[in-house]
Amino acid sequence: MIGQALRDLQSALNHKADIVQHEFIELGDTLQALSRKILELRGADPAPLLAEQAALRERQQALAAESNLWRDRARAVLRQPSDSVLEAYLSDLLVTEDEAVRAAAERARYLLGATEEQLQQEAQIQAQARPNTPAGRLLERARTEYDLRAADPAARQRSAFEFANRPGLAQSDEALPELEAALASSDPLVQDLATLALIQIFRFRAMRLGDLDAAHAAVERLTRFKHPAVIPVLIEVLETPRTGFSQGPNGALAETGNLRSRAVAMAGLAARHTPEAQSAVRARLRDRDTLMVRAAQAVLAANPGDWR
Repeated sequence: MIGQALRDLQSALNHKADIVQHEFIELGDTLQALSRKILELRGADPAPLLAEQAALRERQQALAAESNLWRDRARAVLRQPSDSVLEAYLSDLLVTEDEAVRAAAERARYLLGATEEQLQQEAQIQAQARPNTPAGRLLERARTEYDLRAADPAARQRSAFEFANRPGLAQSDEALPELEAALASSDPLVQDLATLALIQIFRFRAMRLGDLDAAHAAVERLTRFKHPAVIPVLIEVLETPRTGFSQGPNGALAETGNLRSRAVAMAGLAARHTPEAQSAVRARLRDRDTLMVRAAQAVLAANPGDWR
Protein backbone atom coordinates (compact mmCIF):
# COMPACT_ATOMS: atom_id res chain seq x y z
CA MET A 1 0.00 0.00 0.00
CA ILE A 2 2.83 2.41 0.78
CA GLY A 3 4.31 1.52 -2.60
CA GLN A 4 1.17 2.68 -4.40
CA ALA A 5 1.08 5.85 -2.29
CA LEU A 6 4.66 6.65 -3.28
CA ARG A 7 3.86 6.02 -6.95
CA ASP A 8 0.88 8.39 -6.60
CA LEU A 9 3.20 11.00 -5.10
CA GLN A 10 5.68 10.50 -7.92
CA SER A 11 2.87 10.96 -10.43
CA ALA A 12 1.76 14.20 -8.72
CA LEU A 13 5.31 15.54 -8.81
CA ASN A 14 5.74 14.68 -12.48
CA HIS A 15 2.38 16.29 -13.24
CA LYS A 16 3.55 19.48 -11.53
CA ALA A 17 6.70 19.38 -13.67
CA ASP A 18 4.53 18.94 -16.78
CA ILE A 19 2.50 22.04 -15.88
CA VAL A 20 5.67 24.12 -15.47
CA GLN A 21 7.10 22.72 -18.69
CA HIS A 22 3.91 23.66 -20.55
CA GLU A 23 4.26 27.23 -19.30
CA PHE A 24 7.91 27.16 -20.44
CA ILE A 25 6.83 26.13 -23.96
CA GLU A 26 4.13 28.80 -24.13
CA LEU A 27 6.68 31.40 -23.04
CA GLY A 28 8.96 30.22 -25.83
CA ASP A 29 6.19 30.88 -28.35
CA THR A 30 5.71 34.36 -26.89
CA LEU A 31 9.45 35.04 -27.20
CA GLN A 32 9.44 33.98 -30.84
CA ALA A 33 6.58 36.35 -31.62
CA LEU A 34 8.36 39.13 -29.74
CA SER A 35 11.58 38.50 -31.69
CA ARG A 36 9.70 38.81 -34.97
CA LYS A 37 8.13 42.06 -33.77
CA ILE A 38 11.59 43.46 -32.91
CA LEU A 39 12.93 42.54 -36.36
CA GLU A 40 9.97 44.25 -38.02
CA LEU A 41 10.50 47.56 -36.22
CA ARG A 42 11.03 50.47 -38.58
CA GLY A 43 12.45 53.53 -36.89
CA ALA A 44 10.75 52.91 -33.54
CA ASP A 45 12.70 52.65 -30.30
CA PRO A 46 13.33 48.91 -29.64
CA ALA A 47 14.29 49.44 -25.99
CA PRO A 48 10.87 48.58 -24.44
CA LEU A 49 10.60 45.39 -26.49
CA LEU A 50 14.19 44.41 -25.71
CA ALA A 51 13.53 44.92 -22.00
CA GLU A 52 10.41 42.76 -22.24
CA GLN A 53 12.40 40.12 -24.11
CA ALA A 54 15.10 40.07 -21.41
CA ALA A 55 12.48 39.71 -18.67
CA LEU A 56 10.76 36.86 -20.50
CA ARG A 57 14.06 35.03 -21.02
CA GLU A 58 14.83 35.40 -17.33
CA ARG A 59 11.39 33.98 -16.52
CA GLN A 60 11.95 31.12 -18.97
CA GLN A 61 15.23 30.20 -17.27
CA ALA A 62 13.46 30.18 -13.90
CA LEU A 63 10.76 27.89 -15.30
CA ALA A 64 13.37 25.50 -16.69
CA ALA A 65 15.03 25.30 -13.28
CA GLU A 66 11.67 24.78 -11.56
CA SER A 67 10.64 22.00 -13.96
CA ASN A 68 13.98 20.23 -13.39
CA LEU A 69 13.50 20.57 -9.63
CA TRP A 70 10.09 18.84 -9.73
CA ARG A 71 11.51 16.09 -11.97
CA ASP A 72 14.39 15.54 -9.52
CA ARG A 73 11.91 15.35 -6.64
CA ALA A 74 9.83 12.79 -8.56
CA ARG A 75 12.88 10.62 -9.23
CA ALA A 76 13.90 10.83 -5.58
CA VAL A 77 10.58 9.43 -4.27
CA LEU A 78 11.54 5.79 -4.76
CA ARG A 79 15.26 6.26 -4.03
CA GLN A 80 15.23 7.06 -0.30
CA PRO A 81 17.61 4.69 1.55
CA SER A 82 15.55 4.22 4.73
CA ASP A 83 12.15 4.88 6.26
CA SER A 84 13.52 7.68 8.42
CA VAL A 85 15.07 9.45 5.44
CA LEU A 86 11.86 8.92 3.47
CA GLU A 87 9.81 10.41 6.30
CA ALA A 88 12.03 13.51 6.35
CA TYR A 89 11.71 13.78 2.56
CA LEU A 90 7.92 13.58 2.78
CA SER A 91 7.85 16.19 5.54
CA ASP A 92 9.76 18.59 3.28
CA LEU A 93 7.09 18.18 0.59
CA LEU A 94 4.29 19.10 3.01
CA VAL A 95 5.26 22.77 2.77
CA THR A 96 4.78 22.91 -1.00
CA GLU A 97 2.04 25.16 -2.34
CA ASP A 98 0.82 22.51 -4.79
CA GLU A 99 -2.30 20.95 -3.28
CA ALA A 100 -2.06 17.64 -5.17
CA VAL A 101 1.58 17.10 -4.17
CA ARG A 102 0.87 18.04 -0.56
CA ALA A 103 -2.10 15.65 -0.34
CA ALA A 104 -0.09 12.79 -1.86
CA ALA A 105 2.81 13.43 0.53
CA GLU A 106 0.47 13.51 3.54
CA ARG A 107 -1.07 10.18 2.57
CA ALA A 108 2.31 8.54 1.99
CA ARG A 109 3.61 9.75 5.36
CA TYR A 110 0.46 8.52 7.10
CA LEU A 111 0.78 5.04 5.56
CA LEU A 112 4.50 4.93 6.34
CA GLY A 113 3.77 5.22 10.07
CA ALA A 114 0.43 3.39 10.12
CA THR A 115 -0.18 0.39 12.38
CA GLU A 116 -1.18 -3.00 10.99
CA GLU A 117 -4.77 -2.38 12.04
CA GLN A 118 -4.84 1.00 10.28
CA LEU A 119 -3.42 -0.56 7.13
CA GLN A 120 -6.14 -3.23 7.17
CA GLN A 121 -8.81 -0.55 7.51
CA GLU A 122 -7.28 1.35 4.59
CA ALA A 123 -7.28 -1.80 2.47
CA GLN A 124 -10.97 -2.37 3.20
CA ILE A 125 -11.84 1.24 2.33
CA GLN A 126 -9.92 1.00 -0.95
CA ALA A 127 -11.59 -2.29 -1.85
CA GLN A 128 -15.04 -0.77 -1.30
CA ALA A 129 -14.16 2.37 -3.28
CA ARG A 130 -12.57 0.53 -6.20
CA PRO A 131 -14.54 1.18 -9.42
CA ASN A 132 -16.33 -1.88 -10.78
CA THR A 133 -17.28 -0.67 -14.26
CA PRO A 134 -15.03 -0.57 -17.35
CA ALA A 135 -15.34 3.22 -17.58
CA GLY A 136 -14.68 3.65 -13.86
CA ARG A 137 -11.54 1.52 -14.07
CA LEU A 138 -10.32 3.48 -17.09
CA LEU A 139 -10.77 6.80 -15.27
CA GLU A 140 -9.09 5.45 -12.15
CA ARG A 141 -6.08 4.53 -14.29
CA ALA A 142 -6.01 8.13 -15.52
CA ARG A 143 -5.66 9.24 -11.90
CA THR A 144 -2.97 6.77 -10.87
CA GLU A 145 -0.89 5.40 -13.77
CA TYR A 146 2.27 7.32 -14.59
CA ASP A 147 2.12 6.67 -18.36
CA LEU A 148 -1.41 8.07 -18.56
CA ARG A 149 -0.39 11.16 -16.61
CA ALA A 150 2.51 12.10 -18.87
CA ALA A 151 2.47 15.25 -20.99
CA ASP A 152 2.66 13.13 -24.15
CA PRO A 153 -0.94 12.09 -24.95
CA ALA A 154 0.09 8.93 -26.86
CA ALA A 155 -0.58 6.56 -23.96
CA ARG A 156 -4.02 8.11 -23.32
CA GLN A 157 -4.88 7.89 -27.02
CA ARG A 158 -3.84 4.24 -27.11
CA SER A 159 -5.83 3.40 -23.97
CA ALA A 160 -8.91 5.20 -25.34
CA PHE A 161 -8.70 3.25 -28.60
CA GLU A 162 -8.32 -0.08 -26.81
CA PHE A 163 -11.19 0.78 -24.47
CA ALA A 164 -13.63 1.74 -27.26
CA ASN A 165 -12.78 -1.38 -29.27
CA ARG A 166 -13.59 -3.84 -26.50
CA PRO A 167 -16.26 -6.22 -27.81
CA GLY A 168 -19.73 -4.68 -27.52
CA LEU A 169 -18.64 -1.60 -25.58
CA ALA A 170 -19.03 1.03 -28.31
CA GLN A 171 -22.49 -0.24 -29.30
CA SER A 172 -23.77 0.19 -25.74
CA ASP A 173 -24.57 3.45 -23.94
CA GLU A 174 -23.57 1.97 -20.58
CA ALA A 175 -20.16 3.68 -20.39
CA LEU A 176 -21.31 7.08 -21.64
CA PRO A 177 -22.68 8.59 -18.38
CA GLU A 178 -19.46 7.98 -16.43
CA LEU A 179 -17.26 9.27 -19.24
CA GLU A 180 -19.43 12.35 -19.82
CA ALA A 181 -19.45 13.11 -16.08
CA ALA A 182 -15.63 12.94 -16.11
CA LEU A 183 -15.54 15.79 -18.64
CA ALA A 184 -16.21 18.08 -15.66
CA SER A 185 -13.41 16.55 -13.55
CA SER A 186 -11.02 18.93 -11.81
CA ASP A 187 -8.18 16.70 -13.06
CA PRO A 188 -7.30 17.76 -16.64
CA LEU A 189 -5.76 14.40 -17.48
CA VAL A 190 -8.92 12.55 -16.42
CA GLN A 191 -10.86 14.99 -18.61
CA ASP A 192 -8.49 14.30 -21.50
CA LEU A 193 -8.78 10.51 -21.30
CA ALA A 194 -12.57 10.69 -20.96
CA THR A 195 -12.75 12.92 -24.04
CA LEU A 196 -10.49 10.63 -26.06
CA ALA A 197 -12.53 7.58 -25.05
CA LEU A 198 -15.79 9.25 -26.08
CA ILE A 199 -14.29 10.31 -29.40
CA GLN A 200 -13.22 6.71 -30.08
CA ILE A 201 -16.65 5.33 -29.12
CA PHE A 202 -18.41 7.70 -31.52
CA ARG A 203 -15.77 7.02 -34.18
CA PHE A 204 -16.55 3.30 -33.92
CA ARG A 205 -20.26 4.02 -34.34
CA ALA A 206 -19.77 6.48 -37.19
CA MET A 207 -17.52 4.16 -39.19
CA ARG A 208 -18.80 0.67 -38.45
CA LEU A 209 -22.50 0.66 -37.62
CA GLY A 210 -24.78 -0.61 -40.37
CA ASP A 211 -27.56 1.54 -38.91
CA LEU A 212 -26.72 4.81 -40.63
CA ASP A 213 -29.17 6.76 -38.47
CA ALA A 214 -27.20 5.79 -35.36
CA ALA A 215 -23.94 6.38 -37.23
CA HIS A 216 -25.10 9.86 -38.22
CA ALA A 217 -26.01 10.67 -34.61
CA ALA A 218 -22.45 9.68 -33.66
CA VAL A 219 -20.99 12.04 -36.29
CA GLU A 220 -23.11 14.87 -34.91
CA ARG A 221 -21.77 14.12 -31.42
CA LEU A 222 -18.21 14.16 -32.76
CA THR A 223 -18.62 17.68 -34.15
CA ARG A 224 -19.32 18.98 -30.64
CA PHE A 225 -15.86 18.07 -29.32
CA LYS A 226 -13.24 20.85 -29.23
CA HIS A 227 -10.37 18.40 -28.70
CA PRO A 228 -7.86 18.31 -31.59
CA ALA A 229 -8.07 14.49 -31.63
CA VAL A 230 -11.51 14.78 -33.25
CA ILE A 231 -10.08 16.32 -36.45
CA PRO A 232 -8.58 13.09 -37.90
CA VAL A 233 -11.80 11.26 -37.01
CA LEU A 234 -13.94 13.79 -38.90
CA ILE A 235 -11.52 13.55 -41.83
CA GLU A 236 -11.90 9.78 -41.79
CA VAL A 237 -15.70 10.10 -41.92
CA LEU A 238 -15.49 12.67 -44.72
CA GLU A 239 -13.16 10.53 -46.83
CA THR A 240 -15.10 7.26 -46.42
CA PRO A 241 -18.31 6.85 -48.41
CA ARG A 242 -20.17 3.73 -47.33
CA THR A 243 -23.64 2.20 -47.45
CA GLY A 244 -25.98 0.91 -44.77
CA PHE A 245 -29.60 1.04 -43.73
CA SER A 246 -31.70 4.03 -42.75
CA GLN A 247 -35.33 4.34 -41.71
CA GLY A 248 -37.55 5.92 -44.38
CA PRO A 249 -40.59 8.18 -43.88
CA ASN A 250 -42.88 5.16 -43.72
CA GLY A 251 -40.75 3.47 -41.06
CA ALA A 252 -39.31 0.86 -43.41
CA LEU A 253 -35.57 0.30 -43.60
CA ALA A 254 -33.93 1.14 -46.91
CA GLU A 255 -30.37 0.83 -48.15
CA THR A 256 -28.69 4.22 -48.48
CA GLY A 257 -25.35 6.00 -48.30
CA ASN A 258 -23.70 8.17 -45.65
CA LEU A 259 -23.67 11.40 -47.66
CA ARG A 260 -25.37 13.43 -44.93
CA SER A 261 -22.83 12.23 -42.34
CA ARG A 262 -19.96 13.19 -44.64
CA ALA A 263 -21.52 16.63 -45.10
CA VAL A 264 -21.81 17.11 -41.33
CA ALA A 265 -18.17 16.03 -40.93
CA MET A 266 -17.17 18.59 -43.57
CA ALA A 267 -19.02 21.35 -41.71
CA GLY A 268 -17.29 20.29 -38.49
CA LEU A 269 -13.89 20.51 -40.17
CA ALA A 270 -14.70 23.97 -41.56
CA ALA A 271 -15.50 25.12 -38.02
CA ARG A 272 -12.05 24.01 -36.86
CA HIS A 273 -10.28 25.84 -39.72
CA THR A 274 -6.97 23.94 -39.53
CA PRO A 275 -4.65 23.20 -42.48
CA GLU A 276 -5.41 19.46 -42.19
CA ALA A 277 -9.13 20.16 -42.30
CA GLN A 278 -8.74 22.40 -45.35
CA SER A 279 -6.72 19.76 -47.21
CA ALA A 280 -9.43 17.18 -46.53
CA VAL A 281 -12.18 19.50 -47.80
CA ARG A 282 -10.17 20.43 -50.91
CA ALA A 283 -9.72 16.74 -51.69
CA ARG A 284 -13.53 16.42 -51.94
CA LEU A 285 -13.43 18.61 -55.06
CA ARG A 286 -12.47 15.35 -56.79
CA ASP A 287 -15.12 13.28 -55.02
CA ARG A 288 -17.16 10.80 -57.06
CA ASP A 289 -20.37 12.24 -55.63
CA THR A 290 -21.28 15.53 -57.34
CA LEU A 291 -23.25 16.65 -54.29
CA MET A 292 -20.11 16.31 -52.18
CA VAL A 293 -18.13 18.28 -54.77
CA ARG A 294 -20.68 21.10 -54.60
CA ALA A 295 -20.63 21.03 -50.81
CA ALA A 296 -16.83 21.31 -50.80
CA GLN A 297 -16.98 24.22 -53.26
CA ALA A 298 -19.48 26.03 -51.04
CA VAL A 299 -17.44 25.47 -47.87
CA LEU A 300 -14.20 26.66 -49.49
CA ALA A 301 -15.94 29.71 -50.98
CA ALA A 302 -17.32 30.62 -47.56
CA ASN A 303 -13.87 30.16 -45.97
CA PRO A 304 -11.31 31.62 -48.40
CA GLY A 305 -7.58 31.78 -47.85
CA ASP A 306 -5.39 29.44 -45.87
CA TRP A 307 -7.02 28.00 -42.76
CA ARG A 308 -5.15 28.49 -39.49
